[in-house]
Formats: sequence, C-alpha cells, structure tokens
Amino acid sequence: MDSAALVRLSRRLSYILRHDPGSVGLALDPQGWVAVDELLAALGSAVSRADLDAVVAGNDKRRYAIRVGPGDRDEIRASQGHSVPVDLGLAAVAPPPVLFHGTSAAALASIRARGLERGGRHHVHLSPDVTTARAVGRRRRGPVAVLTVDAAAMAAAGHRFYRSANGVWLTDHVPPEYLRTSP
Repeated sequence: MDSAALVRLSRRLSYILRHDPGSVGLALDPQGWVAVDELLAALGSAVSRADLDAVVAGNDKRRYAIRVGPGDRDEIRASQGHSVPVDLGLAAVAPPPVLFHGTSAAALASIRARGLERGGRHHVHLSPDVTTARAVGRRRRGPVAVLTVDAAAMAAAGHRFYRSANGVWLTDHVPPEYLRTSP
C-alpha cells in the first residue's frame, strides 16, 4: 500500500474502532478490543496484515494498540477517542501542572463560556505540550488556538485525569476557569 492508502486505512480504522464497529459487522469487547483476524476479514482482501501493521507502527500518535489476547489471538483497539461504550481500564493519575488543548480559533467563544466538553466522546483530550496541541488544532479549519489547562488546580479541586497508552491526557470536562489562551 502506498502512503496515501495507508492514511485512508488509518482513518477507516479510526472510524471502525472508535465509533462504529457495526459498520463492518464487528463488535468490540468491553475494553474496546477486537480480534485482528476478524477485523481483517471484515475489511476484505484489499487489506493485509502487513498493511494493518504498517498503519499501527507508522502512526506517530500511536492511535492503535495491538496485544495478544485470549487464545493467543492478536487483538487491536483504538487507544482513546471512542464514542461507543468501552472501558479502557485507565486508572486516575496525577497530571502535570499544565496541559494543553489545540482547537480552532473559531471555537474559543464557546469554550470560554462552557469550557472544554467531551461532546460525543468519553473524555476531553489534552496534550502534554504546546507543539502536540498545535498539531491537533491544525486538524480543524481556520486559525489554530492553543489553550493552557491549569491541570494542577483542577486536580486539587477533585477533577480526575487519566493518561492513555499513547500519552494523551483525558478528563471529563475542563471548566472555563481553568483555561487560558497560550501564546
């Protein structure tokens, strides 16, 4: 597969593993895992195990995880970002003092009024650094805005944080009083 085809496959996997496994006749287990051989069968002969491995290994965001599951079958899941019910088994951990969130500048008025909301997903996604947050924000149209989250103050106030396997920080909601626009 060429690089453009691998990007398309990654986007398709993201949709299937995070939002609609039923679209290809799959069901995720309670933790979001599905057998690799079942996924490949559902995707059809145009996708090989080597293609899947290339997407997983080549994804700079480590969006997917593969493990050996029950019966020595390889399983795959998305690391976070699900809109379907899954329990990723993440334990609450103390966050660093500040985290960051990249978004469209057009969304700032709404964010300042309501904070960062998870929308249809399980959590709000936060980045450990400005560079990553800026890259995330570039996925949106228009100018990018990066917000600084006072994670230490949130944690002191009882908000819980989780860190996914790929380093993305997760929380249920970031109230507006814990946000400021980053330079």
